[in-house]
Amino acid sequence: MSPTVLVCDDTMFMRNVISSVLSDAGYEIVGEAQNGAEAVERYTELKPDLVTMDIVMPDITGLEAVKEIARLDPSARILMCSAIDQQPLAQEAVEAGARAYVVKPFQPHQLLEAAKQALA
Repeated sequence: MSPTVLVCDDTMFMRNVISSVLSDAGYEIVGEAQNGAEAVERYTELKPDLVTMDIVMPDITGLEAVKEIARLDPSARILMCSAIDQQPLAQEAVEAGARAYVVKPFQPHQLLEAAKQALA
């Protein structure tokens, strides 16, 4: 059975890139979210095996969404996708409950390795 994934990013382009790389590798994309509030809501309803989460998003940031998801489900597997200048925030997200992070822009193999790490 393929791991299910919720892809959270405020840009459609990045959601499409992440979804494409993961689905080509056999993951099942079960939903998307374009802001942190929607990410928490979609996580609650879908209970995916993995969440990819951007840090900078409108309404509720990815960092706040990670904290809320981890509070609701301490076993949640979250992969942060962060731009290079946001690495300190990515580290803070890992401390808040994310299991791995990958720096944008990334190569497909980097995303897949980080996804594997988050699911381990």
